[in-house]
Amino acid sequence: MPTPSLRRVSTASALSVAILVTVSGCGDEASGGAAEAPASATVAGVTIAKDAALHAALPEGIRQSGVVRVATDVPYAPFEMFVTEGKPELTGLDYDLGQALGAKLGVKFAFTPQKFDGIVPAIQAGKFDAAMSAMTDNKERQAVVDFVDYSVSGSGIMVVKGNPEKISTLDDLCGKKAAVQAATNQLDLLQEHQAKCRAAGKAEIDIQTFPKDSDAQLALRSDKVIAQVQTKPAAGWTAKTADSGNAFEVVDDPAAVGGYGASPNGIAVSKKLPQLSDAIQKALQALIDDGTVTKIFDKYGVASIAVKEATKNAAVD
Repeated sequence: MPTPSLRRVSTASALSVAILVTVSGCGDEASGGAAEAPASATVAGVTIAKDAALHAALPEGIRQSGVVRVATDVPYAPFEMFVTEGKPELTGLDYDLGQALGAKLGVKFAFTPQKFDGIVPAIQAGKFDAAMSAMTDNKERQAVVDFVDYSVSGSGIMVVKGNPEKISTLDDLCGKKAAVQAATNQLDLLQEHQAKCRAAGKAEIDIQTFPKDSDAQLALRSDKVIAQVQTKPAAGWTAKTADSGNAFEVVDDPAAVGGYGASPNGIAVSKKLPQLSDAIQKALQALIDDGTVTKIFDKYGVASIAVKEATKNAAVD
């Protein structure tokens, strides 16, 4: 997740139903044998077929079972969501990416909801092979799991559709009203930027804090503020879904494409399974190279946070 401050401090309020992954083939788990991986999967409009060489590179146990056991903390839009509240079926960026990786590797990525703070211990205990849950790749976690990094995200600026105030950077917020959820990293970001406003001879940002992200969004919608600062993935998803994409848009500062204070998010993999992390990295790079990753991220309004290269353990802290 995007640092302890960016994961679970501000979530997108729009939780519209995303298009489900269409998978061809069926499982064989009920018979007690190895799961039968689909011959192919269609994710975000792209059909992905098994790479025999990558499949052969998987750990023997995973090849035999046909399953990668994946932990995820649901919901956290747009990364992981329930298709219907109260029902177990999942959707979201992480879920779609997992299905694409599974198809490329010729196995199933079987997602199981798990409370976030219990995910890493569960991997250590052997309950899961990996986790896909918008998890920040940091040095502390690297001591017990390996990461294959697939996105880089931080804080972003959301404005009303059309961007009437022509906001392009944090500097443009100086002297203007900006909404932010209280007790978040985004609030810290705005407070830290006040010195830069003063140094530029401008008035400070008029920071309007709100107890919930949805309250800050309402202030923006009703023109009480000219921008809202939140996690960039949450901003992208809200802009994509609110009023069918007609209410808001996200500012893409070329100096901070993934967001301000961006850090890498990774697929956490058990250190006992180095072959799995290597295979996932190669499969991810293949999906980056053929454009599949961009289409998956764009489906959720967050194409700007996708990485161009699948790295391992690229923590910045």
